Amino acid sequence: MRPSVTRLGASAGAAALILGLAVAVAPTAAAHADSPNRPHPNWQPVPDGVTMSYVVNTMANNGQMQKAGRAVADAGGTVVQEWPQIGVIVAHATHASFRDDLLDSRFGNAVQSVGATRTVAVTEGTPSAAALAAGKASTDDANAAPTPDPLEAQQWDMQQIKADQAHAITDGSRDVLVGVLDSGIDATHPDLAPNLDTADSVGCTNAGVPDQSQAAWVPTTSTHGTHVAGTIAAARNNIGIVGVAPNVRLASVKVVNDAGFIYPEYAICGFMWAAMRHMDVTNNSYFIDPWFYWCNDGADQQAGKEAVARAVQWSEDHGVVSAAAAGNENTDLAHKTTDPGSPDDSTPVTRPINNACLDIPTELPGVATVASTTQARAKSSFSNYGEGVIDVAAPGSSVLSTVVGGGYRLMSGTSMASPHVAGVLALLKSTHPSASPAMLLALLRAEADDAACPVGDARCTGPTADNAFFGEGIADALDAVTP
Repeated sequence: MRPSVTRLGASAGAAALILGLAVAVAPTAAAHADSPNRPHPNWQPVPDGVTMSYVVNTMANNGQMQKAGRAVADAGGTVVQEWPQIGVIVAHATHASFRDDLLDSRFGNAVQSVGATRTVAVTEGTPSAAALAAGKASTDDANAAPTPDPLEAQQWDMQQIKADQAHAITDGSRDVLVGVLDSGIDATHPDLAPNLDTADSVGCTNAGVPDQSQAAWVPTTSTHGTHVAGTIAAARNNIGIVGVAPNVRLASVKVVNDAGFIYPEYAICGFMWAAMRHMDVTNNSYFIDPWFYWCNDGADQQAGKEAVARAVQWSEDHGVVSAAAAGNENTDLAHKTTDPGSPDDSTPVTRPINNACLDIPTELPGVATVASTTQARAKSSFSNYGEGVIDVAAPGSSVLSTVVGGGYRLMSGTSMASPHVAGVLALLKSTHPSASPAMLLALLRAEADDAACPVGDARCTGPTADNAFFGEGIADALDAVTP
């Protein structure tokens, strides 16, 4: 689902999604002189005369939100979406001086930071005032021995994490809702339809504005989200496969656009929606575009990272625990040196980076960072790693799961590992319904099965109980449901 196929989920077939992406318009306008309000930050150049998207961060109170919104209007921009809970506004503007004009406006002192969320023009357009008013979704705040499904014997991944044994105790609770932040879930797949909560599903790819119409949250160009959903909660129904937690509910939270990109405003919408709809778990098998790593030396990156971090924290504060894929570059996330692929929506430029630059959302606080294993319980060749970064590992090489159209397919990537952990977290929530997200993450780590570093591989540092390849170990579904 990216120009770099190994970066997200499936190791094959994803590159096609980038076809048809609008060609970036070259920057033509220089930035204004330094703002009188503060020193001019290190902004990424943006083109003039085309619609660009921005996040505007302010204090999370009504007064400052109103002032920041007025600053957007004074600067010639359009407020597309507001998240007053975290002090974040998504805005569109067509002039390269928008960020300077925003800070220079009479309400500019309400703005804590502002940043462009991409390096190319907005492809989905700016929703009209009527569409914004009419189209926004509401933002109000013990089993018998299981009978195997036909393809369950081929699910080595479920055996590795002991989900098959866990199912003899419970398939999970219907009270638990897992948000699949991805490319959409096939609502007609017979293994997913029984567990799909359509009332809580949403699309976020129209400029980050929540849209509950089914057309907004079903897949259009990718089977990725459907594959992820099957691993989490394919139903036990004598059809196909069985998920880690086959009795919990799923919500499709579409954050991937038709070109395969996940911009900050899409992810922010997804995390905020998950919290407002009282979801218990989210799975995040992606990284946020256009930066492989979001650093603090560029104001656009700093503002985008801050806005996403606020949304993730707000969701955690409201009971949501999140799992995320560690990434597929075989990179040591604990010792970052170079980013060769950013920005990935226009022209990448190799740049030096350090550990302050984060792969988001997986490296944000409170998110379970998941590495990938093979059937032989080894590190998958593509999986990122890093001592002190990886929380747990789970199967991600040649995983069988659901795909659009009612079928099944083997796919590989840390995108396939993360939903195993989301499923284990759903089982933990089923058996510990009052546990907080922090408690669930602590249980996940404590109950993981230790996996030692391979002999002679200097990349794998740290003790058996918490090393660079496997973190605390391989996720354990049986322990999750055992008192």
